[in-house]
Amino acid sequence: MRYLHLILILFLVLFCFRAEAQCNGTLGDPIKNETFGSGSSTFGAPLPGGITNYIYTNRSTTDGEYTITKTTAGLNPGWLQNIVNHTPNDPNGYMMVVNASGDLGVFYQTIVTDLCPNTTYEFSAWIINILRDRGIRPNVKFSIQNNGVDILPVPFSTNDIPENTGWIRYATTFVTPTNLGIITLKMTNQNPGGNGNDLALDDITFSACGPTLIPSITGNASTSAQLCEGNSATFNFKTDVTPGVYSNPRYQWQVNTGSGFTDVPNEQTTEITVPFVNAVKGVYQYRLLVGDGNNINSPNCRIAGSPLTVNVNPFPIAVAGNPTPVCIGGTIRFNASGGTSYSWTDPNGQIFSSDQNPIIPNATKAMEGNYTVLVTTNGCTAQPKTVFAQVLDPVIATTNIQTASICEGQSIQLEAGGGTAYLWQPSTGLSDPQISNPIAKPTETTTYTVQVSNGGCSATEQITINVNKNAGADAGADQKIVTGQSITLSGKASGDNVTYYWMPSDYLDDATKLNPVATPPKDITYTLNVVSNLGCTNSSDDVFIKVYPKVVIPNTFTPNGDGTNDTWNIPAASAFPNPIIKVTNRYGQLVYQSTGTFKPWDGKMNGKDLPPAVYYYSVYLNEDFKTYTGWVMLMR
Repeated sequence: MRYLHLILILFLVLFCFRAEAQCNGTLGDPIKNETFGSGSSTFGAPLPGGITNYIYTNRSTTDGEYTITKTTAGLNPGWLQNIVNHTPNDPNGYMMVVNASGDLGVFYQTIVTDLCPNTTYEFSAWIINILRDRGIRPNVKFSIQNNGVDILPVPFSTNDIPENTGWIRYATTFVTPTNLGIITLKMTNQNPGGNGNDLALDDITFSACGPTLIPSITGNASTSAQLCEGNSATFNFKTDVTPGVYSNPRYQWQVNTGSGFTDVPNEQTTEITVPFVNAVKGVYQYRLLVGDGNNINSPNCRIAGSPLTVNVNPFPIAVAGNPTPVCIGGTIRFNASGGTSYSWTDPNGQIFSSDQNPIIPNATKAMEGNYTVLVTTNGCTAQPKTVFAQVLDPVIATTNIQTASICEGQSIQLEAGGGTAYLWQPSTGLSDPQISNPIAKPTETTTYTVQVSNGGCSATEQITINVNKNAGADAGADQKIVTGQSITLSGKASGDNVTYYWMPSDYLDDATKLNPVATPPKDITYTLNVVSNLGCTNSSDDVFIKVYPKVVIPNTFTPNGDGTNDTWNIPAASAFPNPIIKVTNRYGQLVYQSTGTFKPWDGKMNGKDLPPAVYYYSVYLNEDFKTYTGWVMLMR
């Protein structure tokens, strides 16, 4: 009897408190679903008291702290920086990030009420090791307590969670005891913090777990069906239930038309037939609830099959426009919108394309006519849409000339024909680029292209206008030389097909060269004449050559009154309007100065004869000559 008693106790323990891995059947609606919320700021609000024994912070955490955040970016440099919350389709969602304490503690705990005894539930959470490098790995224990007493005979643990494995879902199932009280769910720290053991939690869920449910629509390979608005149809929905899991399975069908699931009265078998008459646009979902006995009446104790959906779709509105008229040989381009599939027929009623925007190359006149498109979405086809494709005769462009020559500054009239609209390019030098006969006055040789069109077709022709440049003359800058010197003239000629010559030709080595050598004995003006051999404008330009006398400065004179060499004279100085001549003695004393018209020096200072000696001079003629310096001997 003693052994039978022990076996009975062991059986009861295993029956009432058994724990398994994640639910292998179907889950009910979540009784608890902790996503940690969402918001616009980087950090979320702290958790209410009693949920964790870690300390909240809204910055990078240290050991024993947690935060509610969207991302690990910018937090602890030892963490992966690209971790974001796990909740699907919630880019603004938060997650719980924990920096484990050196002491083992509770990451998260919550109380669940209104459960049913002897019922299987699943407790799950998504967890990720956020360490960048290897360290102490997180190891989280899942605990379920009934009135503060652990009811799992063997605690469920994640074991050490490796680095760089991404988010992982961990789950365990258990059966509530007969003496059901307050159920507490806990996730606790198995490893100490310090060098690692940092993690993130998200999407903590608690749901009923039951047999596997396989929903289907009779005659449909998918779990959704399509119906066009205003049409009628009848659907048979069915859900297969794994037998033997519930001792007294009971059923209830529910429908959701957009405001949540509600019971369908008197539909309590695994099948339901639903008629749609003159169907109204919308999404209709049906699902089967399954519970063990009276658990069917408790939302926290039953499971729910995946929804079976009927989409009542509106008829699409076909949108299509007439294609742009094309020329013979061109490409007809159709376009349509408003649906997901398309069917086009030609003027003969033949289907030629299922493309949304088909094209027909190499158009002929026989292809002109009405084309029809059928636009379909979700099996619903819109009223046919008809468009007209026009095929135009080609344009033959003509011009009055193909090429012509004008002189620079002249103009010429261009003419084109063969159409109703004209466009000349480039527009440079044209009086109007959009008429058939513009006046052209280009500044350089230009090829004009004219596009001739008749509203749909076009052709082009070209006219080249050669611009002959007028003659241009540049005799160069005025020059200055000294008598007996030669200078090369810097003549330049421009223009197309020109000749040139200098006038007068006196003292030039060759008056027909641009750069002749000139040796004039006196001031002279030369004119460079440039002549256009094409009849365009001629040109001329002058250059003035200033010829200065040769500068000779005597170095002795004898002012003794004998009429010979009595003055110190510089003959060239008289050719300059404002020369400045100075003479000093050997001590630097000024003894003579002539400013303006030159006056020869008579060897006196203040009317008195100077003694024979060597005197020193400086002679400034103008800016074209250097200042001459030297000595002169006065002899008596």
